[in-house]
Amino acid sequence: MSEAEHRFPCDTCGSDLRFDPGGHQLICDHCGNVAQIDTGRAKSGGLAELDFEDALHHRLADAEIEETRVVACPNCGAQTEFDGDTHAAECPFCATPVVTDTGTHRHIKPRGVLPFELDEGSARGALTDWLGSLWFAPNGVKDYARKGRKMNGIYVPYWTFDADTKSKYTGQRGTHYYETKTVVRDGKRKKVRVRKTRWRPASGRVARFFDDVLVLASKSLPKKYTDGLEPWDLSSLEPYKPEYLAGFRAEGYQVELSDGFKEARIYMDRMIHRDVKYDIGGDEQRVNSVNTTVSDVTFKHILLPVWLAAYKYRGKTYRFVVNGRTGRVQGERPYSAWKITIAVIIGTILALGIGFVIANSQ
Repeated sequence: MSEAEHRFPCDTCGSDLRFDPGGHQLICDHCGNVAQIDTGRAKSGGLAELDFEDALHHRLADAEIEETRVVACPNCGAQTEFDGDTHAAECPFCATPVVTDTGTHRHIKPRGVLPFELDEGSARGALTDWLGSLWFAPNGVKDYARKGRKMNGIYVPYWTFDADTKSKYTGQRGTHYYETKTVVRDGKRKKVRVRKTRWRPASGRVARFFDDVLVLASKSLPKKYTDGLEPWDLSSLEPYKPEYLAGFRAEGYQVELSDGFKEARIYMDRMIHRDVKYDIGGDEQRVNSVNTTVSDVTFKHILLPVWLAAYKYRGKTYRFVVNGRTGRVQGERPYSAWKITIAVIIGTILALGIGFVIANSQ
């Protein structure tokens, strides 16, 4: 995909069209012209998957590979697409100035995209409300977020994995039973019930099909923030079209496919372990071994919409992310030293006052 595919001239005035969040259409800010997007949504119930082994051994069709012009941030390493007319910019992930170059990134083409539903105004409102709920946030950060520069709409890369798993396990099933014992307490003999556990060997098989295990393919933002944006309505994924990226930026994936599957396996193994404990039954379970066979692994590279704000305030960068569909906000929780100091002073005064009243009453 060349960078020209991200630009769509208006049929009326020639200006660049941009994707209109929530409208699923392209709009011209210069003359107001509107162009509809042919979604081409698959009627089979979802997007086609790609074979994991084919990708690992470089056997994917050329149509599944693309090259994009990207800029790597010298501070956080984010690889973000910029258009050909941009020569200097600011990293949307950490607010570090970057100078663009002509580097290209060859990667697996996105299979699906979840279009933005919230525009910048709605995202900023969600961020302002979130900051307003933080008692100890500096007023300067709140004001800057409310009146500051434009937020960046970024399509963040993810992998999804499907896999069929069959597991054999060995373990132990624990069953509780009670015995009555006589104990001495405070010089008196008392009978008490004591719980014990009887363990018996257990073994068996469990099977689970995993559908769309979601793995972040970016290293530019802390995973705890992006995880906090979930859930994503993946059932609303659209087949990838560059029109959805018009007026937005897209980040290239930094987590390779093989590494992404390793993270997906951690999630799968955790779920399989839960299934095993359920299958063992009883009151308690011990899992000694689990041998899992994984087959029919497929994947998709998808783009999910995030509104991003990176503000530098008194020498420190604060980053906030907003789910471009739901408005859910996550980010660094800024603290105001003087607000905390005042709260401590007030708390101390109240404690002394309460202590004084109690002392006088006695």
